[in-house]
Amino acid sequence: MYPKSLKNLIESFKLLPGIGDKTAERLAFYLINEEEEKTTFFAESIKEAKEKIRKCSICNSITDQEICDICNNHLREKDLLCVVEDPKSIFLFEKVGTYNGEYHVIDGLISPLDGIDPDDIGLEKLVKRIQKGNYKEIIIAVKPSIEGETTALYIKKIIEDMKIKVTRIASGIPIGTDIEFIDSMTLERALTDRKEIE
Repeated sequence: MYPKSLKNLIESFKLLPGIGDKTAERLAFYLINEEEEKTTFFAESIKEAKEKIRKCSICNSITDQEICDICNNHLREKDLLCVVEDPKSIFLFEKVGTYNGEYHVIDGLISPLDGIDPDDIGLEKLVKRIQKGNYKEIIIAVKPSIEGETTALYIKKIIEDMKIKVTRIASGIPIGTDIEFIDSMTLERALTDRKEIE
């Protein structure tokens, strides 16, 4: 069968989401036939990303510094905070380019059926940040699902005494759809047409 080093490479590719046996084999053979300079760059990029990428100490997004570029940008609107469920969502909103406020990443969504309670998704850090800030509006931008709705309503409830407007991105986004699969025009419209959470 395959040499051990090649077999290990194939098995490594299979660890990635959506990569099956055939794709893993194709990728492994592609890499071993590439120039050493390219494969070295590929291997070092993985190692460097794993070593350097961490959570921003303010917003929980990913960065290779203590504080991410968005939190360090003094030109952003400091009275708007968009709450998302993962760092990928931030990059999607940034590509759209119409939002210029701050972000905060929570660690997933409340899901009692899966044993995920409010304490498990880092809401305490979010509340402390809101208390320290001078926000006029909190935008909840999580996927439209039962878990997303539960999370949005819970956030609204725990900060309602602060007299801050809490909105949710418009639901032109189909229920159950992950934000990463939404085209930029729909995402922009959802953000622009956001509604206040009742």
